[in-house]
Amino acid sequence: MFIRPCYRKKDGKRHAYWALVESYRGERGPRQRVVAYLGQLGEEIRLGVKAAADAADGAAGCSSSDGARQRSLFEPMIEGAGSNDDAAPEDGRRAAKPVLVDPSKVRVENCLAYGGPWLALELVRRLGLHDVLRRVMPRGQEDVPWSLTALILVVARFCEPSSELSIAETWYRKSALPDLLGVPVDKVDDNRLYRGLDQLLPHKEALETSIKERLGRLFDLDYDLLLYDVTSTFFEGQANANPLAQRGHSRDQRSDCKQVCIGLVVSRCGMPLGYQVFAGNKADVTTVREIVETMESRYGKADRVWVMDRGMVSEANIEFLKEGGRRYIVGTPKSMLKKFEQELLAKSWNTIRDGLEVKLCKHPDGGEETYILCRSQDRRLKEQAMHQKFERRIEEGLALIKAGCEKRKHEPLKVAQRVGKLLGKNTRAAALFDVKIEPRDDGGTTLSWTRAEARRTWSELSEGCYLLRSNVSDWTDEELWRTYIQLTEAEAAFRIQKSDLSLRPIWHQKQDRVLAHILVCFLAYVLWKTLGQLCRRAGLGDEPRRVLDELHDLRSVDVVLPTSAGTEIRRRCVTQPSEHQSILLHKLGLSLPTNLTPTDL
Repeated sequence: MFIRPCYRKKDGKRHAYWALVESYRGERGPRQRVVAYLGQLGEEIRLGVKAAADAADGAAGCSSSDGARQRSLFEPMIEGAGSNDDAAPEDGRRAAKPVLVDPSKVRVENCLAYGGPWLALELVRRLGLHDVLRRVMPRGQEDVPWSLTALILVVARFCEPSSELSIAETWYRKSALPDLLGVPVDKVDDNRLYRGLDQLLPHKEALETSIKERLGRLFDLDYDLLLYDVTSTFFEGQANANPLAQRGHSRDQRSDCKQVCIGLVVSRCGMPLGYQVFAGNKADVTTVREIVETMESRYGKADRVWVMDRGMVSEANIEFLKEGGRRYIVGTPKSMLKKFEQELLAKSWNTIRDGLEVKLCKHPDGGEETYILCRSQDRRLKEQAMHQKFERRIEEGLALIKAGCEKRKHEPLKVAQRVGKLLGKNTRAAALFDVKIEPRDDGGTTLSWTRAEARRTWSELSEGCYLLRSNVSDWTDEELWRTYIQLTEAEAAFRIQKSDLSLRPIWHQKQDRVLAHILVCFLAYVLWKTLGQLCRRAGLGDEPRRVLDELHDLRSVDVVLPTSAGTEIRRRCVTQPSEHQSILLHKLGLSLPTNLTPTDL
């Protein structure tokens, strides 16, 4: 350790402020870090501090058999910054006098967000993400390694999602991440972060492969079941230079905006294996072949079961899966239920739980596939309520149109257009009505309607029912159903990325920046699921958001100690956790440091 002067101009004069600095060797070579800011010091105090620093270095150099270690300037108690008056200095200089701290003037400054960034870096260390980033993004001539810039982007997305400009101008300087990573605030600006996105994107495949292997080892995951689903996320702006930005079916109810589609593959517990970004107007059914071949080229075919919802199903995709010897469990269109009407009427159902029944059956036209009929009471009540709502809307709308026809002479074509628009807005119940539009002799139109009882009977029979198909022949109906229900993990992954990690909306306009933004969200989701698995192991459920919010309240502060000599000693510390926070940290196997020191990532 040694003391270093830091000069600054104040009132036109040059003042010296002193800092206690420690040298250490990290993976990137020799480094220095500030242990404490000491303020303006007189000669006696400087000698005392130097003596304490020299003593600390001497203790660090002792053999381990002596039980010595490098000690802090303020250990074990803080009563002064000098040595004992009776101690004779070895070099003949004057001995420093003890300086007492004035407790009435002790204060704290520079309160920074510590808990979130620290927790994120602990997850990074557990996962080994920093090693992966260093391997794929080796250091060059840049001031800040691109691997650290990528970590800043991922940690910020995990803790408090915002734009790169907001990270550089607000979040980074208000967090403890500069101290934890050893990257000064003035080295992080929006330009460096944007360039970090550009440097990160080419390593997408290598990152996905390495993360999948590390997650498998860390949590002993089984990748025999792959869940695939597609979502969309929309743009703010025209994105005219981005060919992927197209208008299509919006899952976000933003048909007014361009979008991209994202296909995500996760394990049965929701751990991500990889993803693909498609044009916003690409149909879900056309993405299956590409995503399956991509995953198999990376991880092999093995004996996996693919699970997809009915939006991915086409006869061409089923044939593709069969040709490669792949096993699958997929949903089917609602219209296919009609062929199983007799099975719906039969009573041989297997009750999985209260309100849920399933049964195995074969297709009436034959074939080797197994079909799973499912009937849910909760789903039936929901569909009944929806049908009743749409029926009521149609009847009220038809009554208004009829009343208008009786008062005025409306052309049949215009009346038909109004009826078609009404039925189009309420398609779930449109088939339950037979509407007749007839011209009158006086030039007006007569409107009448009846209920289609046959279609109504079928609607009531099929409410709450859905159909699955699979070529897995050695599983029970319950195993097949429970496996298909695991698709909720993929849906939850999209929900977390869109809400908690702010995947949407996308503000970037360039294609590569859009792809890099999605990659950062993917890596942040990996940290999210890692925390979720740690919580599950610790018996804390699967609520990473609650744990992150609880630990987010931890702060780092500068403790300022005014002395009787008129000088100030400054030390950066971490606030003590509350009882609840301590319990969380203990269950997660995390140890909160008392003093803020840089992490060697």
